[in-house]
Parts: sequence; C-alpha cells; structure tokens
Amino acid sequence: MPRRFAWASLPDDELLKLRFKDLKVAIPGTWLERCLDELYAELAERGLRIRPHAWVSNEWFSPDDTPGIAIPFYLAHPRLMRLERKMIIDVEGGTVPECMRILRHEAGHVVQVSYQLHRRRRWQELFGPSSTRYPRYYRPNPASRRYVYHLPLWYAQSHPDEDFAETFAVWLTPRSNWRKRYAGWPALKKLEYVDELMAEIATKKPVVTRRLRVDPLTQLTQTLAEHYEQKRTHYAIDYPKIYDRDLRRIFSADPRHRRSPAASTFLRRNRAKIRQVVSKWTGEYQLTLDSVFDDMIGRCRELKLRAVGSERQLRIEFIVLLTAKTVHSLYSPSRRQWLAL
Repeated sequence: MPRRFAWASLPDDELLKLRFKDLKVAIPGTWLERCLDELYAELAERGLRIRPHAWVSNEWFSPDDTPGIAIPFYLAHPRLMRLERKMIIDVEGGTVPECMRILRHEAGHVVQVSYQLHRRRRWQELFGPSSTRYPRYYRPNPASRRYVYHLPLWYAQSHPDEDFAETFAVWLTPRSNWRKRYAGWPALKKLEYVDELMAEIATKKPVVTRRLRVDPLTQLTQTLAEHYEQKRTHYAIDYPKIYDRDLRRIFSADPRHRRSPAASTFLRRNRAKIRQVVSKWTGEYQLTLDSVFDDMIGRCRELKLRAVGSERQLRIEFIVLLTAKTVHSLYSPSRRQWLAL
C-alpha cells in the first residue's frame, strides 16, 4: 500500500516552504521500483551483471565516483509531479517510457564508471576525452549523423561522456534495431564498438564497486521554493515572443472565452498526436520537436490563450504552424539555439 504523507494535501505555497529532507520519499513501493527492475532485466538480457543502485535526490544524475543513479524527488509521488509540472511545465521522466529512456542513459554512465571505460584508447578515439570540461551551454547540430539520438535536444553532442551514455542507451533499448536505423551513419561505428565492448566486459568484474549515495534527499536542506527559483533561473524559462502573432491567430486571448480550455492544456493533451504527424512531414524524430513545442506551450501559458472551436481544426492549424517553425528553427543557421546543459 502506497505510503501517505501529510504534505500531499498542502496547497502549493505551503508545499514550497518544505525542505527536501522533510519530504521523506523513497523508491521502494513506487512505480520507480518497477522501472528499475525492468532496467536490471534489460542489463541481464545483454549479459551484463551490473545492477546500479539508486536513490532519491533533487535531480537526475550519475556520479563519477560511484556506479549508481540518483532519481529526482518529484517522481516518487504524484503530488510532487503535479508541482513539478506547474513550476517547470514538463515532468522529466514522468512516464514509464520516458523514465526508462533516462534510466538507460544513466546506466551508460554507471557502466563507464564501473569499468573505467574512458581510459581506453579506442573509447577516446570514438567519443573524445572524458576529461573535457562540461560546458554550461552547447550548440547542437540537428543534421549531424556522428551521434545517436536518444534523449531530447541532441544530448549526445554535449560532452564525450554523454555521447557514450546515449550510444549505450540506444544499444540497450529493446527492439531499437540500431544496425538498420543508423546504417550509413558515422555513429554506427560507436554502436558497434559498444556492442563489442559489452561482450568483452560481461565476464569481468567491475573496477569501481563502492555504493555511495551522493546528495541523498534526506540530507538536503534547500526548500522546494529555493530549488525551483534556482532551476528556473538556470534554464532561463523565458519563452520566445516570436511565436506570439501565429499563436494568437490559432488561439484566443478574448476574455469572453475564459471558460474555454487553456491552449497550453490543449497542446499537452494533443502533444503525441501532433508530434507524430509533424515528424512524418518533416522527417525529424518526434523528440527533436520538443524544443519548439515546449517554447510554444510556455508562450501560450504566458499569453493566457484559450482553445476555442473545433479541436480537429485547431490541431490542423497548429500542425501546420509547428511544421513551419520546426524546420525554420532547426535548419536555419542563424536561428540554431545554444542549449543549457
């Protein structure tokens, strides 16, 4: 039976006053436990005996000194997920498929640390030096075929360690059909190397085995309000106004329609269907559309736009808009964005 918490019934302003350590959430008994079991099964299926330990912290990460995975606090309780969505618009890893994608990525870091793979010459030739300093921002090339695409925003292009973790995640994903999917891409050499490397280390003992918990939630004294202020500042959630005219053509800001569904809610509800169609038209992966899509949802919220009229017609009009903006944003050299890491 799921554990009950007194803070779960608090309004947002009261909940935000709590410190991380006051939440007392944990992985056992939640849906996260099932996700981890699935990850362990996938690793075992590939012949890897490693089972990354996991704990709750303030964000997703895998430390460079222990083979484990930190999972963000909000995923441990529905009430915290609702708060995360309100504060940050999206809930990173908030569905089973999304959570598994991130877990596979973090498992790549765990395997790298466990076997110190970045010390190998061939690893460095393919991915680059792990000692490269992490940038605060990176500028991805959406057209590059030197990298796999797994997490949003071409994350493999941000750092050699992330390149390996993303390549490992694609390799690990069941039915990813990576040989066919990346045929003819330079990234295929990385995938083939990972395939050979995993077969080699499957029978070997890890070099790093200590099971530390870095920044566990029980030791964090920051309040949720402080956390979200810092997070919003870091990611500069200030949505582009370049979409305003187009969004106002589709949705309404007229006070008479204040009882109609919010345009941001309409877009989130239809997100999967819209992305699928736009992906088909543009040839881009559905996840690559997220950057433009998120900007538009955020701007709809700030403009307090409402979805008025036929849902089918609204979907068609927005699909046309998103297709045009995606192609322009991703492929116009003057408009490519620098992304916060």
